Amino acid sequence: MVTTTQTALVTGATSGLGFETAAQLAEQGYGSVIVTGRSKARARDARDRLMARSQLKVFESLELDLDEIASAEAAADALIERGGTLDLLVLNAGIAPAGDPEIGPDGIDRAVSSSLIGHHVLTVRLVEAGLIADGTHIVIAGSEAARGDVPLFTPLDVEEFAADHFGGDLESAIESQIRLTPPAKYKSGDQYATAKMLVAWWAAELSRRLPSGITVNAVSPGSTPETNAIKRAPWIMRNVMVPVFKLVPGMSHGVADGAARYLEVADMNVSGGFYASPPKKMTGDLTRVELRHLTDRRLQRAGWNATVKVSGVDLTTSVPLPAAKARPASARPAVLLEAA
Repeated sequence: MVTTTQTALVTGATSGLGFETAAQLAEQGYGSVIVTGRSKARARDARDRLMARSQLKVFESLELDLDEIASAEAAADALIERGGTLDLLVLNAGIAPAGDPEIGPDGIDRAVSSSLIGHHVLTVRLVEAGLIADGTHIVIAGSEAARGDVPLFTPLDVEEFAADHFGGDLESAIESQIRLTPPAKYKSGDQYATAKMLVAWWAAELSRRLPSGITVNAVSPGSTPETNAIKRAPWIMRNVMVPVFKLVPGMSHGVADGAARYLEVADMNVSGGFYASPPKKMTGDLTRVELRHLTDRRLQRAGWNATVKVSGVDLTTSVPLPAAKARPASARPAVLLEAA
């Protein structure tokens, strides 16, 4: 049961799925909903539009550019200064890769930095500070593309890549693909699928490293073409596949349905899973995906270790975490975090 004392954080909340998720959380009764954007101005604008839509003054804005590790660190600092436990994290932000590779300021492919690396840094910092504690639910955006049964989206066969080029060293193979350093190869759809596979691995591995009272799951919002992310997608996706998805019943749904998927899994008393549409489908009832390449613990561990190496941030806490102290009602938000 949601209460007005509960706080949620939604990344990538300036439009689409993130914006809709934040709106639904307010409607459910969350007392504070923190929304992030790549700049202060974009985050503030999202906050103001959400207040106008809901007529509720429960929103706070936070600058967070997940392509930059320093920005994730600064956002974590702002949240720590703010204080109070976070009851729900919806790690929704991410981009659809464009036709050509895009390497961010930290030397990381943006498809991976925006969906995984920045979220890893933010989450680990919040765990270590006690803002993620017993009862917190973490949901991170996955995709059906990670399954390997979606046309034009094939995740990397890490074991084969490692055997061919790295003497079987899985971590080095994954790091090469994250940074797109030779001998890594790039196809936009495949890189997106690989990024979402890494997300599923991360959720499973983080779940095992946290106390049982904290849940972590990867969740696909399903095929939601009415988002800004699709504007960056390759031509064939924007102009051929998306129109077909819109015409064929069951191939896509709206952002409200996609956002509801996040919250459906957040309400489950489960952890460490990847939830998506039924096999070979892009919408429909959520099901836990049990494909070997997504559930192999050796791959999950290697993915975690590569993420730690690339980000420079590891989780050292291995004992049950104390609940963070509640934030006083009069406390002022940190510099980067602004209330209504």
